[in-house]
Amino acid sequence: MKLRHAKIKNFRLLTDVQLALEDLTTVVVGRNNSGKTSLSEIIRRLLAEGTAAFQLEDFSSACYDRFCAALEAHNNDQDDDVVRALVPFIELRLTFEYDPAQPQLGPLGPFVIDLDPDCNEALVVVRYELKDGQLAQLFSGQPDTPLTDETRIAFFRSLRECIPTNFAVRIWAEDPNDAENKRQLQQGALKALIKTGFINAQRGLDDITSRESDILAKTVELLFATASSSSADEADKQIAQALKEAVQDIQSQIDSSFGGQLNNLIPALKNFGYPGLGNQELHTETLLDVRKLLSNFTKVRYTGYSGVTLPESYNGLGARNLIFILLQLAGFYKSFLAEPSSPGVHLVFIEEPEAHLHPQMQEVFIRQLAKTAQLLVEGTESKTAWPVQFVVSTHSSHIANEAGFESIRYFLSGEVPGSAAGVRQTRIKDLRKGLDGVSEPDKKFLHQYLTLTRCDLFFADKAILVEGLSERLLLPAIIEKLEVAEPTRPKLSSQYVTTMEVGGAYAHLFFGLLRFLELPTLILTDLDSVEEPGGSACEVHKGTYSSNACLKAWFSDDDPFTLNGLVTKDASEKTKHGNRIAYQCAEEEGGPCGRTFEDAFILANRTLFNLNDATREELETEARSKASKIKKSEFALKYAIEDKSWTTPKYILDGIRWLSADIEPAVPDPALALVVAATIADDGDADD
Repeated sequence: MKLRHAKIKNFRLLTDVQLALEDLTTVVVGRNNSGKTSLSEIIRRLLAEGTAAFQLEDFSSACYDRFCAALEAHNNDQDDDVVRALVPFIELRLTFEYDPAQPQLGPLGPFVIDLDPDCNEALVVVRYELKDGQLAQLFSGQPDTPLTDETRIAFFRSLRECIPTNFAVRIWAEDPNDAENKRQLQQGALKALIKTGFINAQRGLDDITSRESDILAKTVELLFATASSSSADEADKQIAQALKEAVQDIQSQIDSSFGGQLNNLIPALKNFGYPGLGNQELHTETLLDVRKLLSNFTKVRYTGYSGVTLPESYNGLGARNLIFILLQLAGFYKSFLAEPSSPGVHLVFIEEPEAHLHPQMQEVFIRQLAKTAQLLVEGTESKTAWPVQFVVSTHSSHIANEAGFESIRYFLSGEVPGSAAGVRQTRIKDLRKGLDGVSEPDKKFLHQYLTLTRCDLFFADKAILVEGLSERLLLPAIIEKLEVAEPTRPKLSSQYVTTMEVGGAYAHLFFGLLRFLELPTLILTDLDSVEEPGGSACEVHKGTYSSNACLKAWFSDDDPFTLNGLVTKDASEKTKHGNRIAYQCAEEEGGPCGRTFEDAFILANRTLFNLNDATREELETEARSKASKIKKSEFALKYAIEDKSWTTPKYILDGIRWLSADIEPAVPDPALALVVAATIADDGDADD
């Protein structure tokens, strides 16, 4: 059995999203405040906690108008069913996939209500909604006239108080093929079906060595509590019993000696001379609790030298973080084994495991996660299978790249077109589906490239793709010079921008991925003029064609594709799908044009490179000749660090100006990805 999809409605940022889950590990990535934390929070509240508690701010801001519409319908004496349908709810829909050939469905049995022998899915709905019979109570005391700006504020203030008392959770099984076919179920049936576990990013680990942290000791206490349950693994129960017996032995010694001496410290009540107290005596009794001993007096320490053990806080934060996660995973598995009846799925959320881990350890963590789960199983006597599915949220490019495209779910947020200010939307993009149109060789190249370069495409606000080393090394200086020269323009240095060196032969392979991510990107490439298709490289004035694969792919609709067509393109023709391409152009109308970055840099700085006044043709020839003698790395380092008295080529300046400005998001292409809208609550989504 596997949990295949989780669909969420009306919770904070997640107004209407669907998350597809992998068999073992699903990696959730995205920028800050894109809804990743809300995903685990809704699962925690509806599946893990005893009684789900929500407040008005937990509802998506897009729901607020529906509360107003429901009040208006109520005031107009509409039927209760009509009004109730307008009242927003928070909903989690879980789709489970199972093998219909299995003789027993186990805890999933109560949720399978369809009669279709070919159906292998079961749908579970958990909804936080208005209680039956509470409609009048919800709108009691509300104005019976259309809401104004002032009365609307008062209405929502009243809702904030009414929602917790008038809403409750309802659970039912729903036929995947017939939404009218339902079966009401209790919380116990859901808890028997799916178990949850959460490892949060803020784990109480700190770097204060003046006092000892007890985080790991408290985790050991939880392991003992699990081992003490009647349904725990037999080996664990034996250990727990041995611990209890050891404490009982100590208890007996305390009662016989320590307790007797302690009693001597307490004066007899009769000595105080109060009437009625003379026949009552006080005695001490010291009770030892194994759990209290573990949490309050037991420290986890590391092996040192010559018998000296080191406190928990003396280890590095990264090692402590990793040990904590591993102990938590062990606790989750033992807790699963201790359940009276085994749940069908154990859903474990791990939030930002990269905290304090160096890059190589981050990669190893995501790579070893599946192996760790299997080792926990093999380490028990029963070898009971663990039906665990991990959801790992991360800001680490190392973890995202190591995980692979198929397991990544990309959270993208933005303003809702046509909505009021402050209402945002997010879409969960499934890279398994979103790159279906990319050939396997190209997909393999992208994955390998991202793995090798550790790019931050999944977390950046904008990106720059450059042709080669020279552009990449000089970009920071170019951006700095532009911002000094034009201080009133938006500053690219204040934005989250990632730069990737991809080369002209491969840049076009990123077009589909960039469009899928809807990431505003500037692509800096070379004109690469040649005499004719397949011909030799030449100066621009001699060329008729471009050998640049990136330009061919960008202007694939051009028929014919010619060099003259490229040099006459305007800015609008160089922009599409929210991205812009930039390549060499003349510094002034009718002036010389370079075919590569180095050519263009020399032509933009003729005095610096001792270019004499000459014709366009002569300048292009001389610039190309000088560029051919340049060692690119030395050239770039010299002008990036030592000598900054130069002018940036025009085509790069135009591109940087475009990227630094506020860019309208591209209209998503439904053929590229699963697109699901969502909105952000007024208080935002604490996702960092």
